[in-house]
Amino acid sequence: MEIRHFDDLLRSARAMPDAQQLLFVFAGAELPAGATAQQRADFDAGHGGELAPMMCVDKSAAELQSFDALAAEAAMAGPAWAIVFSAALSGRGAQAPSAGDVDAALQKMVESIKAGRIDGLLPFDRAGAPVRLG
Repeated sequence: MEIRHFDDLLRSARAMPDAQQLLFVFAGAELPAGATAQQRADFDAGHGGELAPMMCVDKSAAELQSFDALAAEAAMAGPAWAIVFSAALSGRGAQAPSAGDVDAALQKMVESIKAGRIDGLLPFDRAGAPVRLG
């Protein structure tokens, strides 16, 4: 299935035979340590910077209604974000993954984003459109 919007991801997760726990890491842009004057000027103009994880959450495919619902919840829970990285963790049949497995997967996502390793993650912008990075 081609993912043209975040809601396509939801439909795909709901169609899987095993329970799916969707994992999200919201990231914002910030200046890198030791930024040059030009990098600061670019950043102040709304360009450049690096992505920094700000908050994360997991939701079952059944409990999340839409991208708009996720974005509204994120707006109430934390600071403004620029991009949300997503992944799915499969359970077994109707059994969802364990809380420990979910926590470990979210931590791995955060560490991967910090290191710039985003292979296997689906990034979306604030409108729910897929983002191509790199």
